[in-house]
Amino acid sequence: MIVNFYLRYSTKYGQRLYVSGDCDALGNNNISKAIPLYFFNEELWLAKVDLSEKDIAKGSLQYKFIYRDNTGAEIIEWGDDRIIDVSKTTIKEITTIDFWNHAGQVENAFFTQPFQEVLLKTLSTAKVATVKSYTHELKVKAPLLKEDEVICVIGSNDTLGNWKTDKPLLLNKSGNWWSVKIDLADESFPVLYKYAVYGITDKKVRFFEAGGNRAMQGGTGKGKLTILHDGFAQLPFPNWKGAGVAIPVFSLRTTKSFGTGEFTDIRQLVDWSKLNGLKLIQLLPVNDTTATHTWMDSYPYAAISAFALHPLFINLEKVAGEINADVVKALSADQKRLNVLPAVDYDAVMAIKFAALKKLYNLQKREFLKDPGFKAFFDSNKHWLIPYAAFCYLRDKYGVSDYSKWPTNSIYSKNEIEQLAASSEKHYDEIALHYFIQYHLHIQLKEATAYAHENGIIVKGDLPIGIYRYGCDAWMAPELYNMDAQAGAPPDDFAIKGQNWGFPTYNWKKMQEDGFAWWRQRFHQMSEYFDAFRIDHILGFFRIWSIPVHAVEGIMGKFVPAIPVHISEFHQNNISIDHYRYCAPFINDSVLYEVFGYDVHYVKDNFLNNYDGNYHLKEEFNTQRKVEQYFAGQPNDDFQHKIKYGLFDLISNIILIEEEGSGGQQFHFRINADQTSSFRYLDGHTQSKLKELYVNYFYSRQDDFWKKEALHKLPELKRSTNMLVCGEDLGMVPDCVPDVMQQLGMLSLEIQRMPKDSTKEFFHPADAPYLSVVTPSTHDMSTIRGWWEEDAVKTQRFYNNELGHYGGAPYFCDAWINKEIVVQHLFSPAMWSIFQLQDILGINDKLRRDNPNDERINVPANPKHYWQYRMHMTFEDLIKETEFNTEFGGLVKASGR
Repeated sequence: MIVNFYLRYSTKYGQRLYVSGDCDALGNNNISKAIPLYFFNEELWLAKVDLSEKDIAKGSLQYKFIYRDNTGAEIIEWGDDRIIDVSKTTIKEITTIDFWNHAGQVENAFFTQPFQEVLLKTLSTAKVATVKSYTHELKVKAPLLKEDEVICVIGSNDTLGNWKTDKPLLLNKSGNWWSVKIDLADESFPVLYKYAVYGITDKKVRFFEAGGNRAMQGGTGKGKLTILHDGFAQLPFPNWKGAGVAIPVFSLRTTKSFGTGEFTDIRQLVDWSKLNGLKLIQLLPVNDTTATHTWMDSYPYAAISAFALHPLFINLEKVAGEINADVVKALSADQKRLNVLPAVDYDAVMAIKFAALKKLYNLQKREFLKDPGFKAFFDSNKHWLIPYAAFCYLRDKYGVSDYSKWPTNSIYSKNEIEQLAASSEKHYDEIALHYFIQYHLHIQLKEATAYAHENGIIVKGDLPIGIYRYGCDAWMAPELYNMDAQAGAPPDDFAIKGQNWGFPTYNWKKMQEDGFAWWRQRFHQMSEYFDAFRIDHILGFFRIWSIPVHAVEGIMGKFVPAIPVHISEFHQNNISIDHYRYCAPFINDSVLYEVFGYDVHYVKDNFLNNYDGNYHLKEEFNTQRKVEQYFAGQPNDDFQHKIKYGLFDLISNIILIEEEGSGGQQFHFRINADQTSSFRYLDGHTQSKLKELYVNYFYSRQDDFWKKEALHKLPELKRSTNMLVCGEDLGMVPDCVPDVMQQLGMLSLEIQRMPKDSTKEFFHPADAPYLSVVTPSTHDMSTIRGWWEEDAVKTQRFYNNELGHYGGAPYFCDAWINKEIVVQHLFSPAMWSIFQLQDILGINDKLRRDNPNDERINVPANPKHYWQYRMHMTFEDLIKETEFNTEFGGLVKASGR
């Protein structure tokens, strides 16, 4: 059987197209063996393949197209739904005519998991007459029809009704495609046609697709079939919009909670969300962060496993069941005490839950280990579950999660760990306990998300950008990470010294060797529970802010990868490079007085060496990490705090960072180098020339380079999942980021107080692109009310210019102001408007918390922030607030979401 693949695609010189598929003739989905297409005419490219008997015996052929250019960039079109039937023995030649399926096409979003499985109801289909013989098959997509609508086709010949609308040819829905088979053997070509929307209830053509007529050419003949994959019907721009609520699981509060929100509490969140017309629930990461068994583990972005769920969220009553209910009843006093606290007491909750879980495991272990459900879970997840359980056992045995300090198994060995975890070992119960906990967490989260789906609500997860340095992932495969670096973020308005998250950065080259298998496993497991996910700090896939391990503050980092400045560029700009002057801390008497004031003599005597009026830090204090270690043993008072952070400032008072291994030939600029006193003490000419190179370095030369970096990773990762992908594209955003995200159909994040246009002070939700999420605040920020009180001058401008009010702005954020801001976001053209629950409650002066500062979830500038925010009322009580729910639900409905 001959198959002719025609693709409508307009190319430029140097660009090439290929076809790949799941048969021998098309390379069995091995992209390196894809078949090249050849230029046919100005509109079409062609590849001709001859299917073997083996290929035909499969019955169907799935294929897709690939684009490559002369720079090595490769893009694979979106979707896996080009499938043709090759089982008909009477057909000797098939011709397919296709459109390229661009991942960024808006309609593709509606073929992702949340829309197909939850948000878009099954469409009605009309009875379509079947034909015994046919020469053509028309296929088109139309994801957003009403429940009583189907696609029809009308055209320029008798078969297609001669453009009459009284008897259109109806298409049948199968998978993603609307299709119809027609016999055009006796018709003349070209045939003109158009798709239209037909109403089943009123039996009328409601409207035609936009644009000019489509045309099909000849090619009929005995044993020949032409299949037209016509892409998307050109229907009015999608106006589907949804609203959602964002809240960490630990912040949920119900009458049955145990001092923290639990997976079982999501049911009440769903009930309240449905009552108010919300279609999405967004959660923070839910992975296990248990490294120290203290409140320091409350940081949800430092998971010890990218796969294991957090025991914090387990519901003990569900684990106990009726048989062991007395174990939980004995804890009722603890439960009541912890559940009325205004915030999460992390240490107490975890200690009680772990003790109870050990007791329940010992009571249930015989039946549990024989449970077919557990066995199926274990078989599907043992690639991470066995190492994770062993890691937890060794962590607790040796009292530390830093595996380099373990007397045994500090270097991971699969065989040794499987032996350690063998059921014959005397400590097996201590390992199987973690199987027990993870299985119950899995069941409880699955039940919670299934309940959301039953109620028409999707659940959005959160994918952290990093992994914990002393966690199971790093222990198992340290080669996948740069353990000598720390990930973070450069300075911004929320963290003026930058952020140091402490995570190792990714070794992308190593990860690419096995096709990003670790990432694919993560996405697969996330899709078990979530319909959509937020990529935390998506900028990290373009370049990561990498901080050396000897540094504490994020300000000491640089972007990796990045194109450095060569020493010749400085010479070309008449800048004489004194390596020590630019790369070492610049310290003189004036700088010291600026930093330390009257304490300068104490600093000189204890921390510096003096060389003719120029100062150098003593060897034992010449890095921020050494300084931090020294002050860890000093009194925790204001004086020591001042000296410590003053020394941090001295160490970061540099202009350039030498590229490692360059022999003094290549350099990176320190972020905000022009704001350092080191820069200020240079002459005006040198300052001017350095500033030109600085601007070029950060805002010009890297853009194409970073774009290529992202295109080596993100397309392949996105293709590995059908979840809806949203990117957290905040911070110092390179110009290439919006383009790449649009190409891949990833939703951007738009925040009113963080405009991406540097010429604007605020972003208006009305200006949001459709493929985006708009929100007035995130968990890393103050709420609407908290922000309103932070800067009265800025608030005044917002009040006048963004809300359009005259006169002075109220000092406090009254409920009506909070409501106006929420309404702005609800009526945005963005696909999603998502609100923190605190911002929703802020529209009601009776329900919201008294102090807005108590509503904040995280303070990014504080690396030791305690994550413990909880709702101040239960969902049972919130659901009873009829007046409030009527008001907010009415706003959601009025906005069309």
